[in-house]
Order: sequence, then C-alpha cells, then structure tokens
Amino acid sequence: MTGIQDSLTGWSAARADAGPSCRELTPRALATGLILGAVLAPCNVYSGLKIGWAFNMSITALLLAFAFWAPISRLFQRPSWGMLESNINQTTASAAAAITSSGLVAPIPALAAMTGENLPWLPLIVWVFTVSFLGVWIGWFLRPRMIEQSELVFPAGMAAAQTMRDMFAHADEAMSRVKVLMSSLTGAVLFNVLDKFVWHIPRVGPTLTASKYTFVFDPSLLLLGFGGIIGSRAGLGLLAGALIAWGLIGPALVDHEIVLVDHGESSWFEPLVGWLLWPGVAVMVAASLTSFAASLFAVSKQHPHTHRHRPKSGNGVFQFVGFAFASALAILLQIVLFGIHWTMALASIPIAFVLATVAARVVGETSVAPIGAIGKVSQLTFGVMAPGQPITNLMTANVAGGSAGQSADLLNDFRAGYEVGANPTRQVIAQCAGVVVGSIVSSLVYLMLIPDPATQLFTPEWPAPAVAVWKAVAEALGQGLHGIAPSALWAMAVGGALGIVLALVERWLDRRHLIFVPSGAALGLAFVIPASTSLMLFAGAALAAIAHKLAPKWAARFLLSIAAGLVAGESLFGVASVWF
Repeated sequence: MTGIQDSLTGWSAARADAGPSCRELTPRALATGLILGAVLAPCNVYSGLKIGWAFNMSITALLLAFAFWAPISRLFQRPSWGMLESNINQTTASAAAAITSSGLVAPIPALAAMTGENLPWLPLIVWVFTVSFLGVWIGWFLRPRMIEQSELVFPAGMAAAQTMRDMFAHADEAMSRVKVLMSSLTGAVLFNVLDKFVWHIPRVGPTLTASKYTFVFDPSLLLLGFGGIIGSRAGLGLLAGALIAWGLIGPALVDHEIVLVDHGESSWFEPLVGWLLWPGVAVMVAASLTSFAASLFAVSKQHPHTHRHRPKSGNGVFQFVGFAFASALAILLQIVLFGIHWTMALASIPIAFVLATVAARVVGETSVAPIGAIGKVSQLTFGVMAPGQPITNLMTANVAGGSAGQSADLLNDFRAGYEVGANPTRQVIAQCAGVVVGSIVSSLVYLMLIPDPATQLFTPEWPAPAVAVWKAVAEALGQGLHGIAPSALWAMAVGGALGIVLALVERWLDRRHLIFVPSGAALGLAFVIPASTSLMLFAGAALAAIAHKLAPKWAARFLLSIAAGLVAGESLFGVASVWF
C-alpha cells in the first residue's frame, strides 16, 4: 500500500478545484456515458454468467470517450472535451456496467433455476433498477464519511482519476492506449467470427477420458483477457483448484460410483458439478467471509481524517426523498413480486445500509467489492430471520447484498469525482441515468442469453458459478442439509476449514510470499466451472506475468487495454451471436 499512498500524496498536492463555469453535466457527456454503458453492460452480464466475475469499465469508458470527443471538438470547433465532462461520462457508464451487482448474474438466475422460469421482462427490469437505484442513494449517504472524512484510498476510483489527469496531460499516450484497446477488441470479434462461421477450432483434450473431465482446449480470448486482469495468484489458485477438483476428486467420485455418469456422454461436467459445488461453495464462502471479517478488523483501526474543502454531498431534502422513494419501491416489489412478508421486506433496508457501510470500507482499502461475501452475510442473516423460506432468503438478500454492492462500487466514482473537483449531486444524476439504461439493456441481454434457465444454467456453456453459490446456500438454509450426499457434507467441512485457513494466511503472510498461497475464492471457483475455463484463465494470468517480467513499461502502458479489448470483443460477439 506504500506505493499507493505515495501516489495519493502527489495527486492530492496537484488537485485543483474546477470553477463553477466549467462544463460538467452536459448533454454530450451524459449521452456518451449512456451509450458506452449500454455497450459495455452486456459484457459484464456475459462474463458474469460464464465465470462469475465482472470488469470495472470506468477506464475503458474514459479512454473511448476521450478518443472520440477530443478530435471531434477540434474538427467542428466545439468546446473542448473537459475533465469534468469526462468524469460524468465514466460515472454514467460505470453505473450502467455495474448493474450486475444488483443480482442479475447471481440471485436472480438462482431464483429462475429454482422455479424453472425467468421473471417476465418488465418486472425483471423494474426489479434490477430498484436494487441498483437503492444502492445509488445509500452510496450518496455514505459519501461524506467514506470520501470526505476518511483516509480510505478507493484505489479503483483513484486509478480513474489518475487516468483522467494523464489523458489531459498526455493526449498522445491516451490515444495510443485507445488504438491498442480497439485493435484488441476488433481482433477478438474477428477471431470469434472465423471460429463460428469459417472454421471451428476443436475443443478436445489430450485423451478421451480427460475430455470427459472437462480438460479440453477452450480457445476463448475473453478468458485470456480476464486471466491477464486477475493476476498470477488468482490464476495459480484456479489451476490448483482445477487439478484437485477435476483431476483428482472427479475421477475418484466416478471410480467409487459416488457420482453416476453416462459413459457414452462426451462430458461429465453436469453430474460431477452437482457434487463438487458443495466443497467449492464452502471454500469460497468461508474464505470470503473470513477475509471480509479480517478486512473490517483492519480498517476499523483507522481514524477519521478531515480533508481540504471539496463539494459537499448536496441537498439533504433531495437525498432523503430519493432514499425514501427507493426504499419504498424495494419493499413494495418484494411483497408484490415474490410474496415476501412485509416485515422481512422492511428489514432488508437497514441490513442493506449496514452491509453497504462495511463493504465500502473494504472497497476503500482494497478496491475489491466483496459482493460474494456480503451476499452470503445477507443470506445467512435472512436464513435466521426467515428459516425454511428459500425464495424469501434469495430476494431479501438480493436487496440487501445487491444494493450494498452497488453502493460500494459507485463510491469509487465518487472518489474519482472528488479528486477532480466534481459536483456530487451531478454525479448522482449521472448514476441514476446510468442505472436506468443499464437495467433495461442488461435485463434484456440476460433474457436473450438464458431464455431457459432450467436447462441452460450449470452447463459447460453457462457454468454460472455465482448462481450456483447463491442457489446452494438458499437451498441449504431453506431445506436443510439432508438432501446433500453425506460424502459431500464431509467435503464441505474440509472445504470450509481450508477456506478459513487460506484467508487467514493471505491476511497475515508477507506479501512477497503470497504468490505461493492459492486464493481461496479462486480455488473454490475452480470446483464450479469446467477445468478448461480455469486453465485458460491461468494461461492469461501467466502471459500477463511474463509480459510484466520481460517488458514492464510496455505492460504497464498497454496490458490493461489489451485485456479489456479481448473481454469486450468476445462478450459483445457472444451477445450478438444469439441473433444468428
């Protein structure tokens, strides 16, 4: 963290408030953010259903908007594209792309998997909007404490602020990064077009048996790109998890006939993942909750620190009215759409506020939004309050955990705006607009991708690991553990203990040696996705590590742009291919 803190000192010293006449919430800034958010949001829906992870789109939105408006403004002699406009653009696009925090790739499809059908399109859009909208107002209430009066870093927000400063100080460098991003995106689209329509790269393994255990070659540029983003330690955790789950435990389950398979099938993913998900979920949940608790213990030692004057959070009446409306809408929809008792629906609001507070502190310290952990905390909370009610458990936890995760994500935007002197009220307007567009686009994309959740989810094509975790926890809390095989229960106990140990070691071990300790979240995730997916993510992480080693300056400049282009290119093609 020393390097980050040193950078913050330099940034803070260089900050300069923008005058009241500076262009900020302009039509072009808002429209650009909405368009980019509508384009980028499907990428997170696609990747969330594939591997359970989403990508922060702020820097991508910043680069693309700058590359468009900087030359256009000069060519047509329009007012130059300003830094505050750039911030509104990234705030809007980020809010739209972060819509997956609302539960669209976790509790919502988990409910569909349990009931066998999706929500109709209009109720789905309204529900997704409501959860995210509530998160916006919770985030605004938390802003003074978390941004103005705290030493919390919010690294992702700081990175966006640094990118804005770099763009306007070094326009040529920004344009170079955009060219690399667009080249990577175009290459990913062309590769997938050729693979789908010209030739089909065989998805085969070294042996027929290995293929049945999902050890096959998966030529996915999206997975390579995400591997480059997640880093070496997560990549190694996925590799270790794949070898343990699909290379050791899977064959043992088949050999001892604990899991029965059809030997004529080309893949045994579906029967095996029904057993493997239990220890995998245990590792992920235990590691996430332990890491979450350890992070809270660490940040609780921080003391409030008052910064120099910045634009305050705005009109208190406006804040209260917005929060009250969002809360009332969330309570009403829980009752009307899901038949949840009003007391449980009402309880989801204060629980959301508490979870958002603690999640924001973790995000402020680490930049990692603990969506999985707060989701499990909310599920466990409502499991105690409403035992034996899996639907109540899922959807009240969706409100509490989803809005908390959304607010924690959006505090990064507030931090970026704070650093460049943005007006927070205008940022909230941009966030609300982004949430509207993101809810519509992402909900419709989800319904196009997963029209039949009963047969599509938990398959090699759509492993949906986050969905599997939410569904497993809801069923365990709602129906008890008697439906789980005794062998899987023992594996859960071992997995839970392992997750706790890995999280504690991660917290206390010297960071220089942390590379040798698998990430509990990544290790558990490998139990729920095909081995081919884990291997390709590991390959991306390994290639990124090699690039940083052999060409550190080049990697620092362009690697993120290349990875973002690969993720966006394959995601957009995957969404578009639904029409073909």
